[in-house]
Amino acid sequence: MASSLPQSPKHISPFFKTPPFPTKPLVFLNFQTRLTSRALDVSVNLKKKKSEWLDPFDDGEDPNNEYGSLFADGKQEEDPRPPDNPDNPYGFLKFPMGYTVELASLPLKIRGDVRRCCCVVSGGVYENLLFFPTIQLLKDRYPGVQVDVLTTERGKQTYELNKNVRWANVYDPDDDWPEPAEYTDMMGLLKGRYYDMILSTKLAGLGHAAFLFMTTARDRVSYIYPNVNSAGAGLMLSETFTAENTNLSELGYKMYDQMEDWLGRPFRSVPRTPVLPLRVSVSRRLKEVVADKYRKAGVETGKFIVIHGIESDSKASMQSKGDSDSLLPLTKWGQISRGIRGFKPVYVIPHEKERENVEEFVGDDTSIVFITTPGQLAALINDSAGVIATNTAAIQLANARDKPSIGLFSSEEKAKLFVPDAEERSNCVIVASKTGSLADIDVGAVKNAMQVFEGSLALV
Repeated sequence: MASSLPQSPKHISPFFKTPPFPTKPLVFLNFQTRLTSRALDVSVNLKKKKSEWLDPFDDGEDPNNEYGSLFADGKQEEDPRPPDNPDNPYGFLKFPMGYTVELASLPLKIRGDVRRCCCVVSGGVYENLLFFPTIQLLKDRYPGVQVDVLTTERGKQTYELNKNVRWANVYDPDDDWPEPAEYTDMMGLLKGRYYDMILSTKLAGLGHAAFLFMTTARDRVSYIYPNVNSAGAGLMLSETFTAENTNLSELGYKMYDQMEDWLGRPFRSVPRTPVLPLRVSVSRRLKEVVADKYRKAGVETGKFIVIHGIESDSKASMQSKGDSDSLLPLTKWGQISRGIRGFKPVYVIPHEKERENVEEFVGDDTSIVFITTPGQLAALINDSAGVIATNTAAIQLANARDKPSIGLFSSEEKAKLFVPDAEERSNCVIVASKTGSLADIDVGAVKNAMQVFEGSLALV
């Protein structure tokens, strides 16, 4: 019997040669993995009725409670967690939440700090481009937050213009029947990053809400369907926004207003965080690549007008999902470009097969640049004198880089939705069709609007 008893365990050498963290930070055990905290945002939106299914005993914050502690007031600071120990023989050891001792500051729980945030963005280039102000709002509201993005293949290309994003992964949230291997792989990837908050612009039903729930993020925020398809989604989400219709892109530039209003909400001593206008950053490498392209096309920096939005079946046209009538036939573009004075028009084609069509309708000596990514389009617009474009990403990039632009829209209503501040801008002119069809746009009105480029001509 004595021989069957287990022997005393051998001494195991410690993982760290030196302590990986100072002794001053507070150390506490965190076993809460899926409990959501709704008390932080109850006092913000009093008009919205809280779901009784989430926590029937949660009456919100005590209005008579006084807050003055450093842990309860103010914005979060940069990440106070100690750096990883480079002397650790096992590499950069992470402590998964809820499985072992976690080092964190008290404000992470009391104040609702967000250290890591994942944004699931539905749509293509246009929708991701309009999400940039929301990302900037996250950086302003939660200093030091690390923002990751999950979006489509086309949408991922947009984030070479955004320095606030750490990682951008390709996963199509609009795919109703994803491959099981891709679904489970992405689920494991997101779960292993231990996000504090996950945002989604896809209209969620029970299936997408379950996807967000299984990431085990503390705050799960998403738009939901305005109809019966949203049944059951609210049980798995921390905060929901009911979309006005089933296509969020039809709301135009302010399509993410509800989410931005919630993210920038005032909290105790922190005032409302304003939403800044759309801005993009163009890298030096992008500028060099694009400069080589347009010089080969026979134009010089600052002496050409970008023409974008020719009729094509290519996915690189960068249209909005909320405006299907946003591409103009080449016959109309030929008439418009003949009215340009002092500058040379440069046609942006989304596919090489369109080159012959442009030369046939406009002329053999036309300057043509083949561009398929929003980064290269932004670099081309940045070096141009101005832009004439339909409702594509080009008109938003021109406004983001403060370039003179003429926007061609199928109707006044569409123009007000996608460029709401056009009347306040001195370098943006909107020309809308009177019949509701973009093909019937008045070419004479477009030529009269070209006076907006006279300021650029004086600088050449």
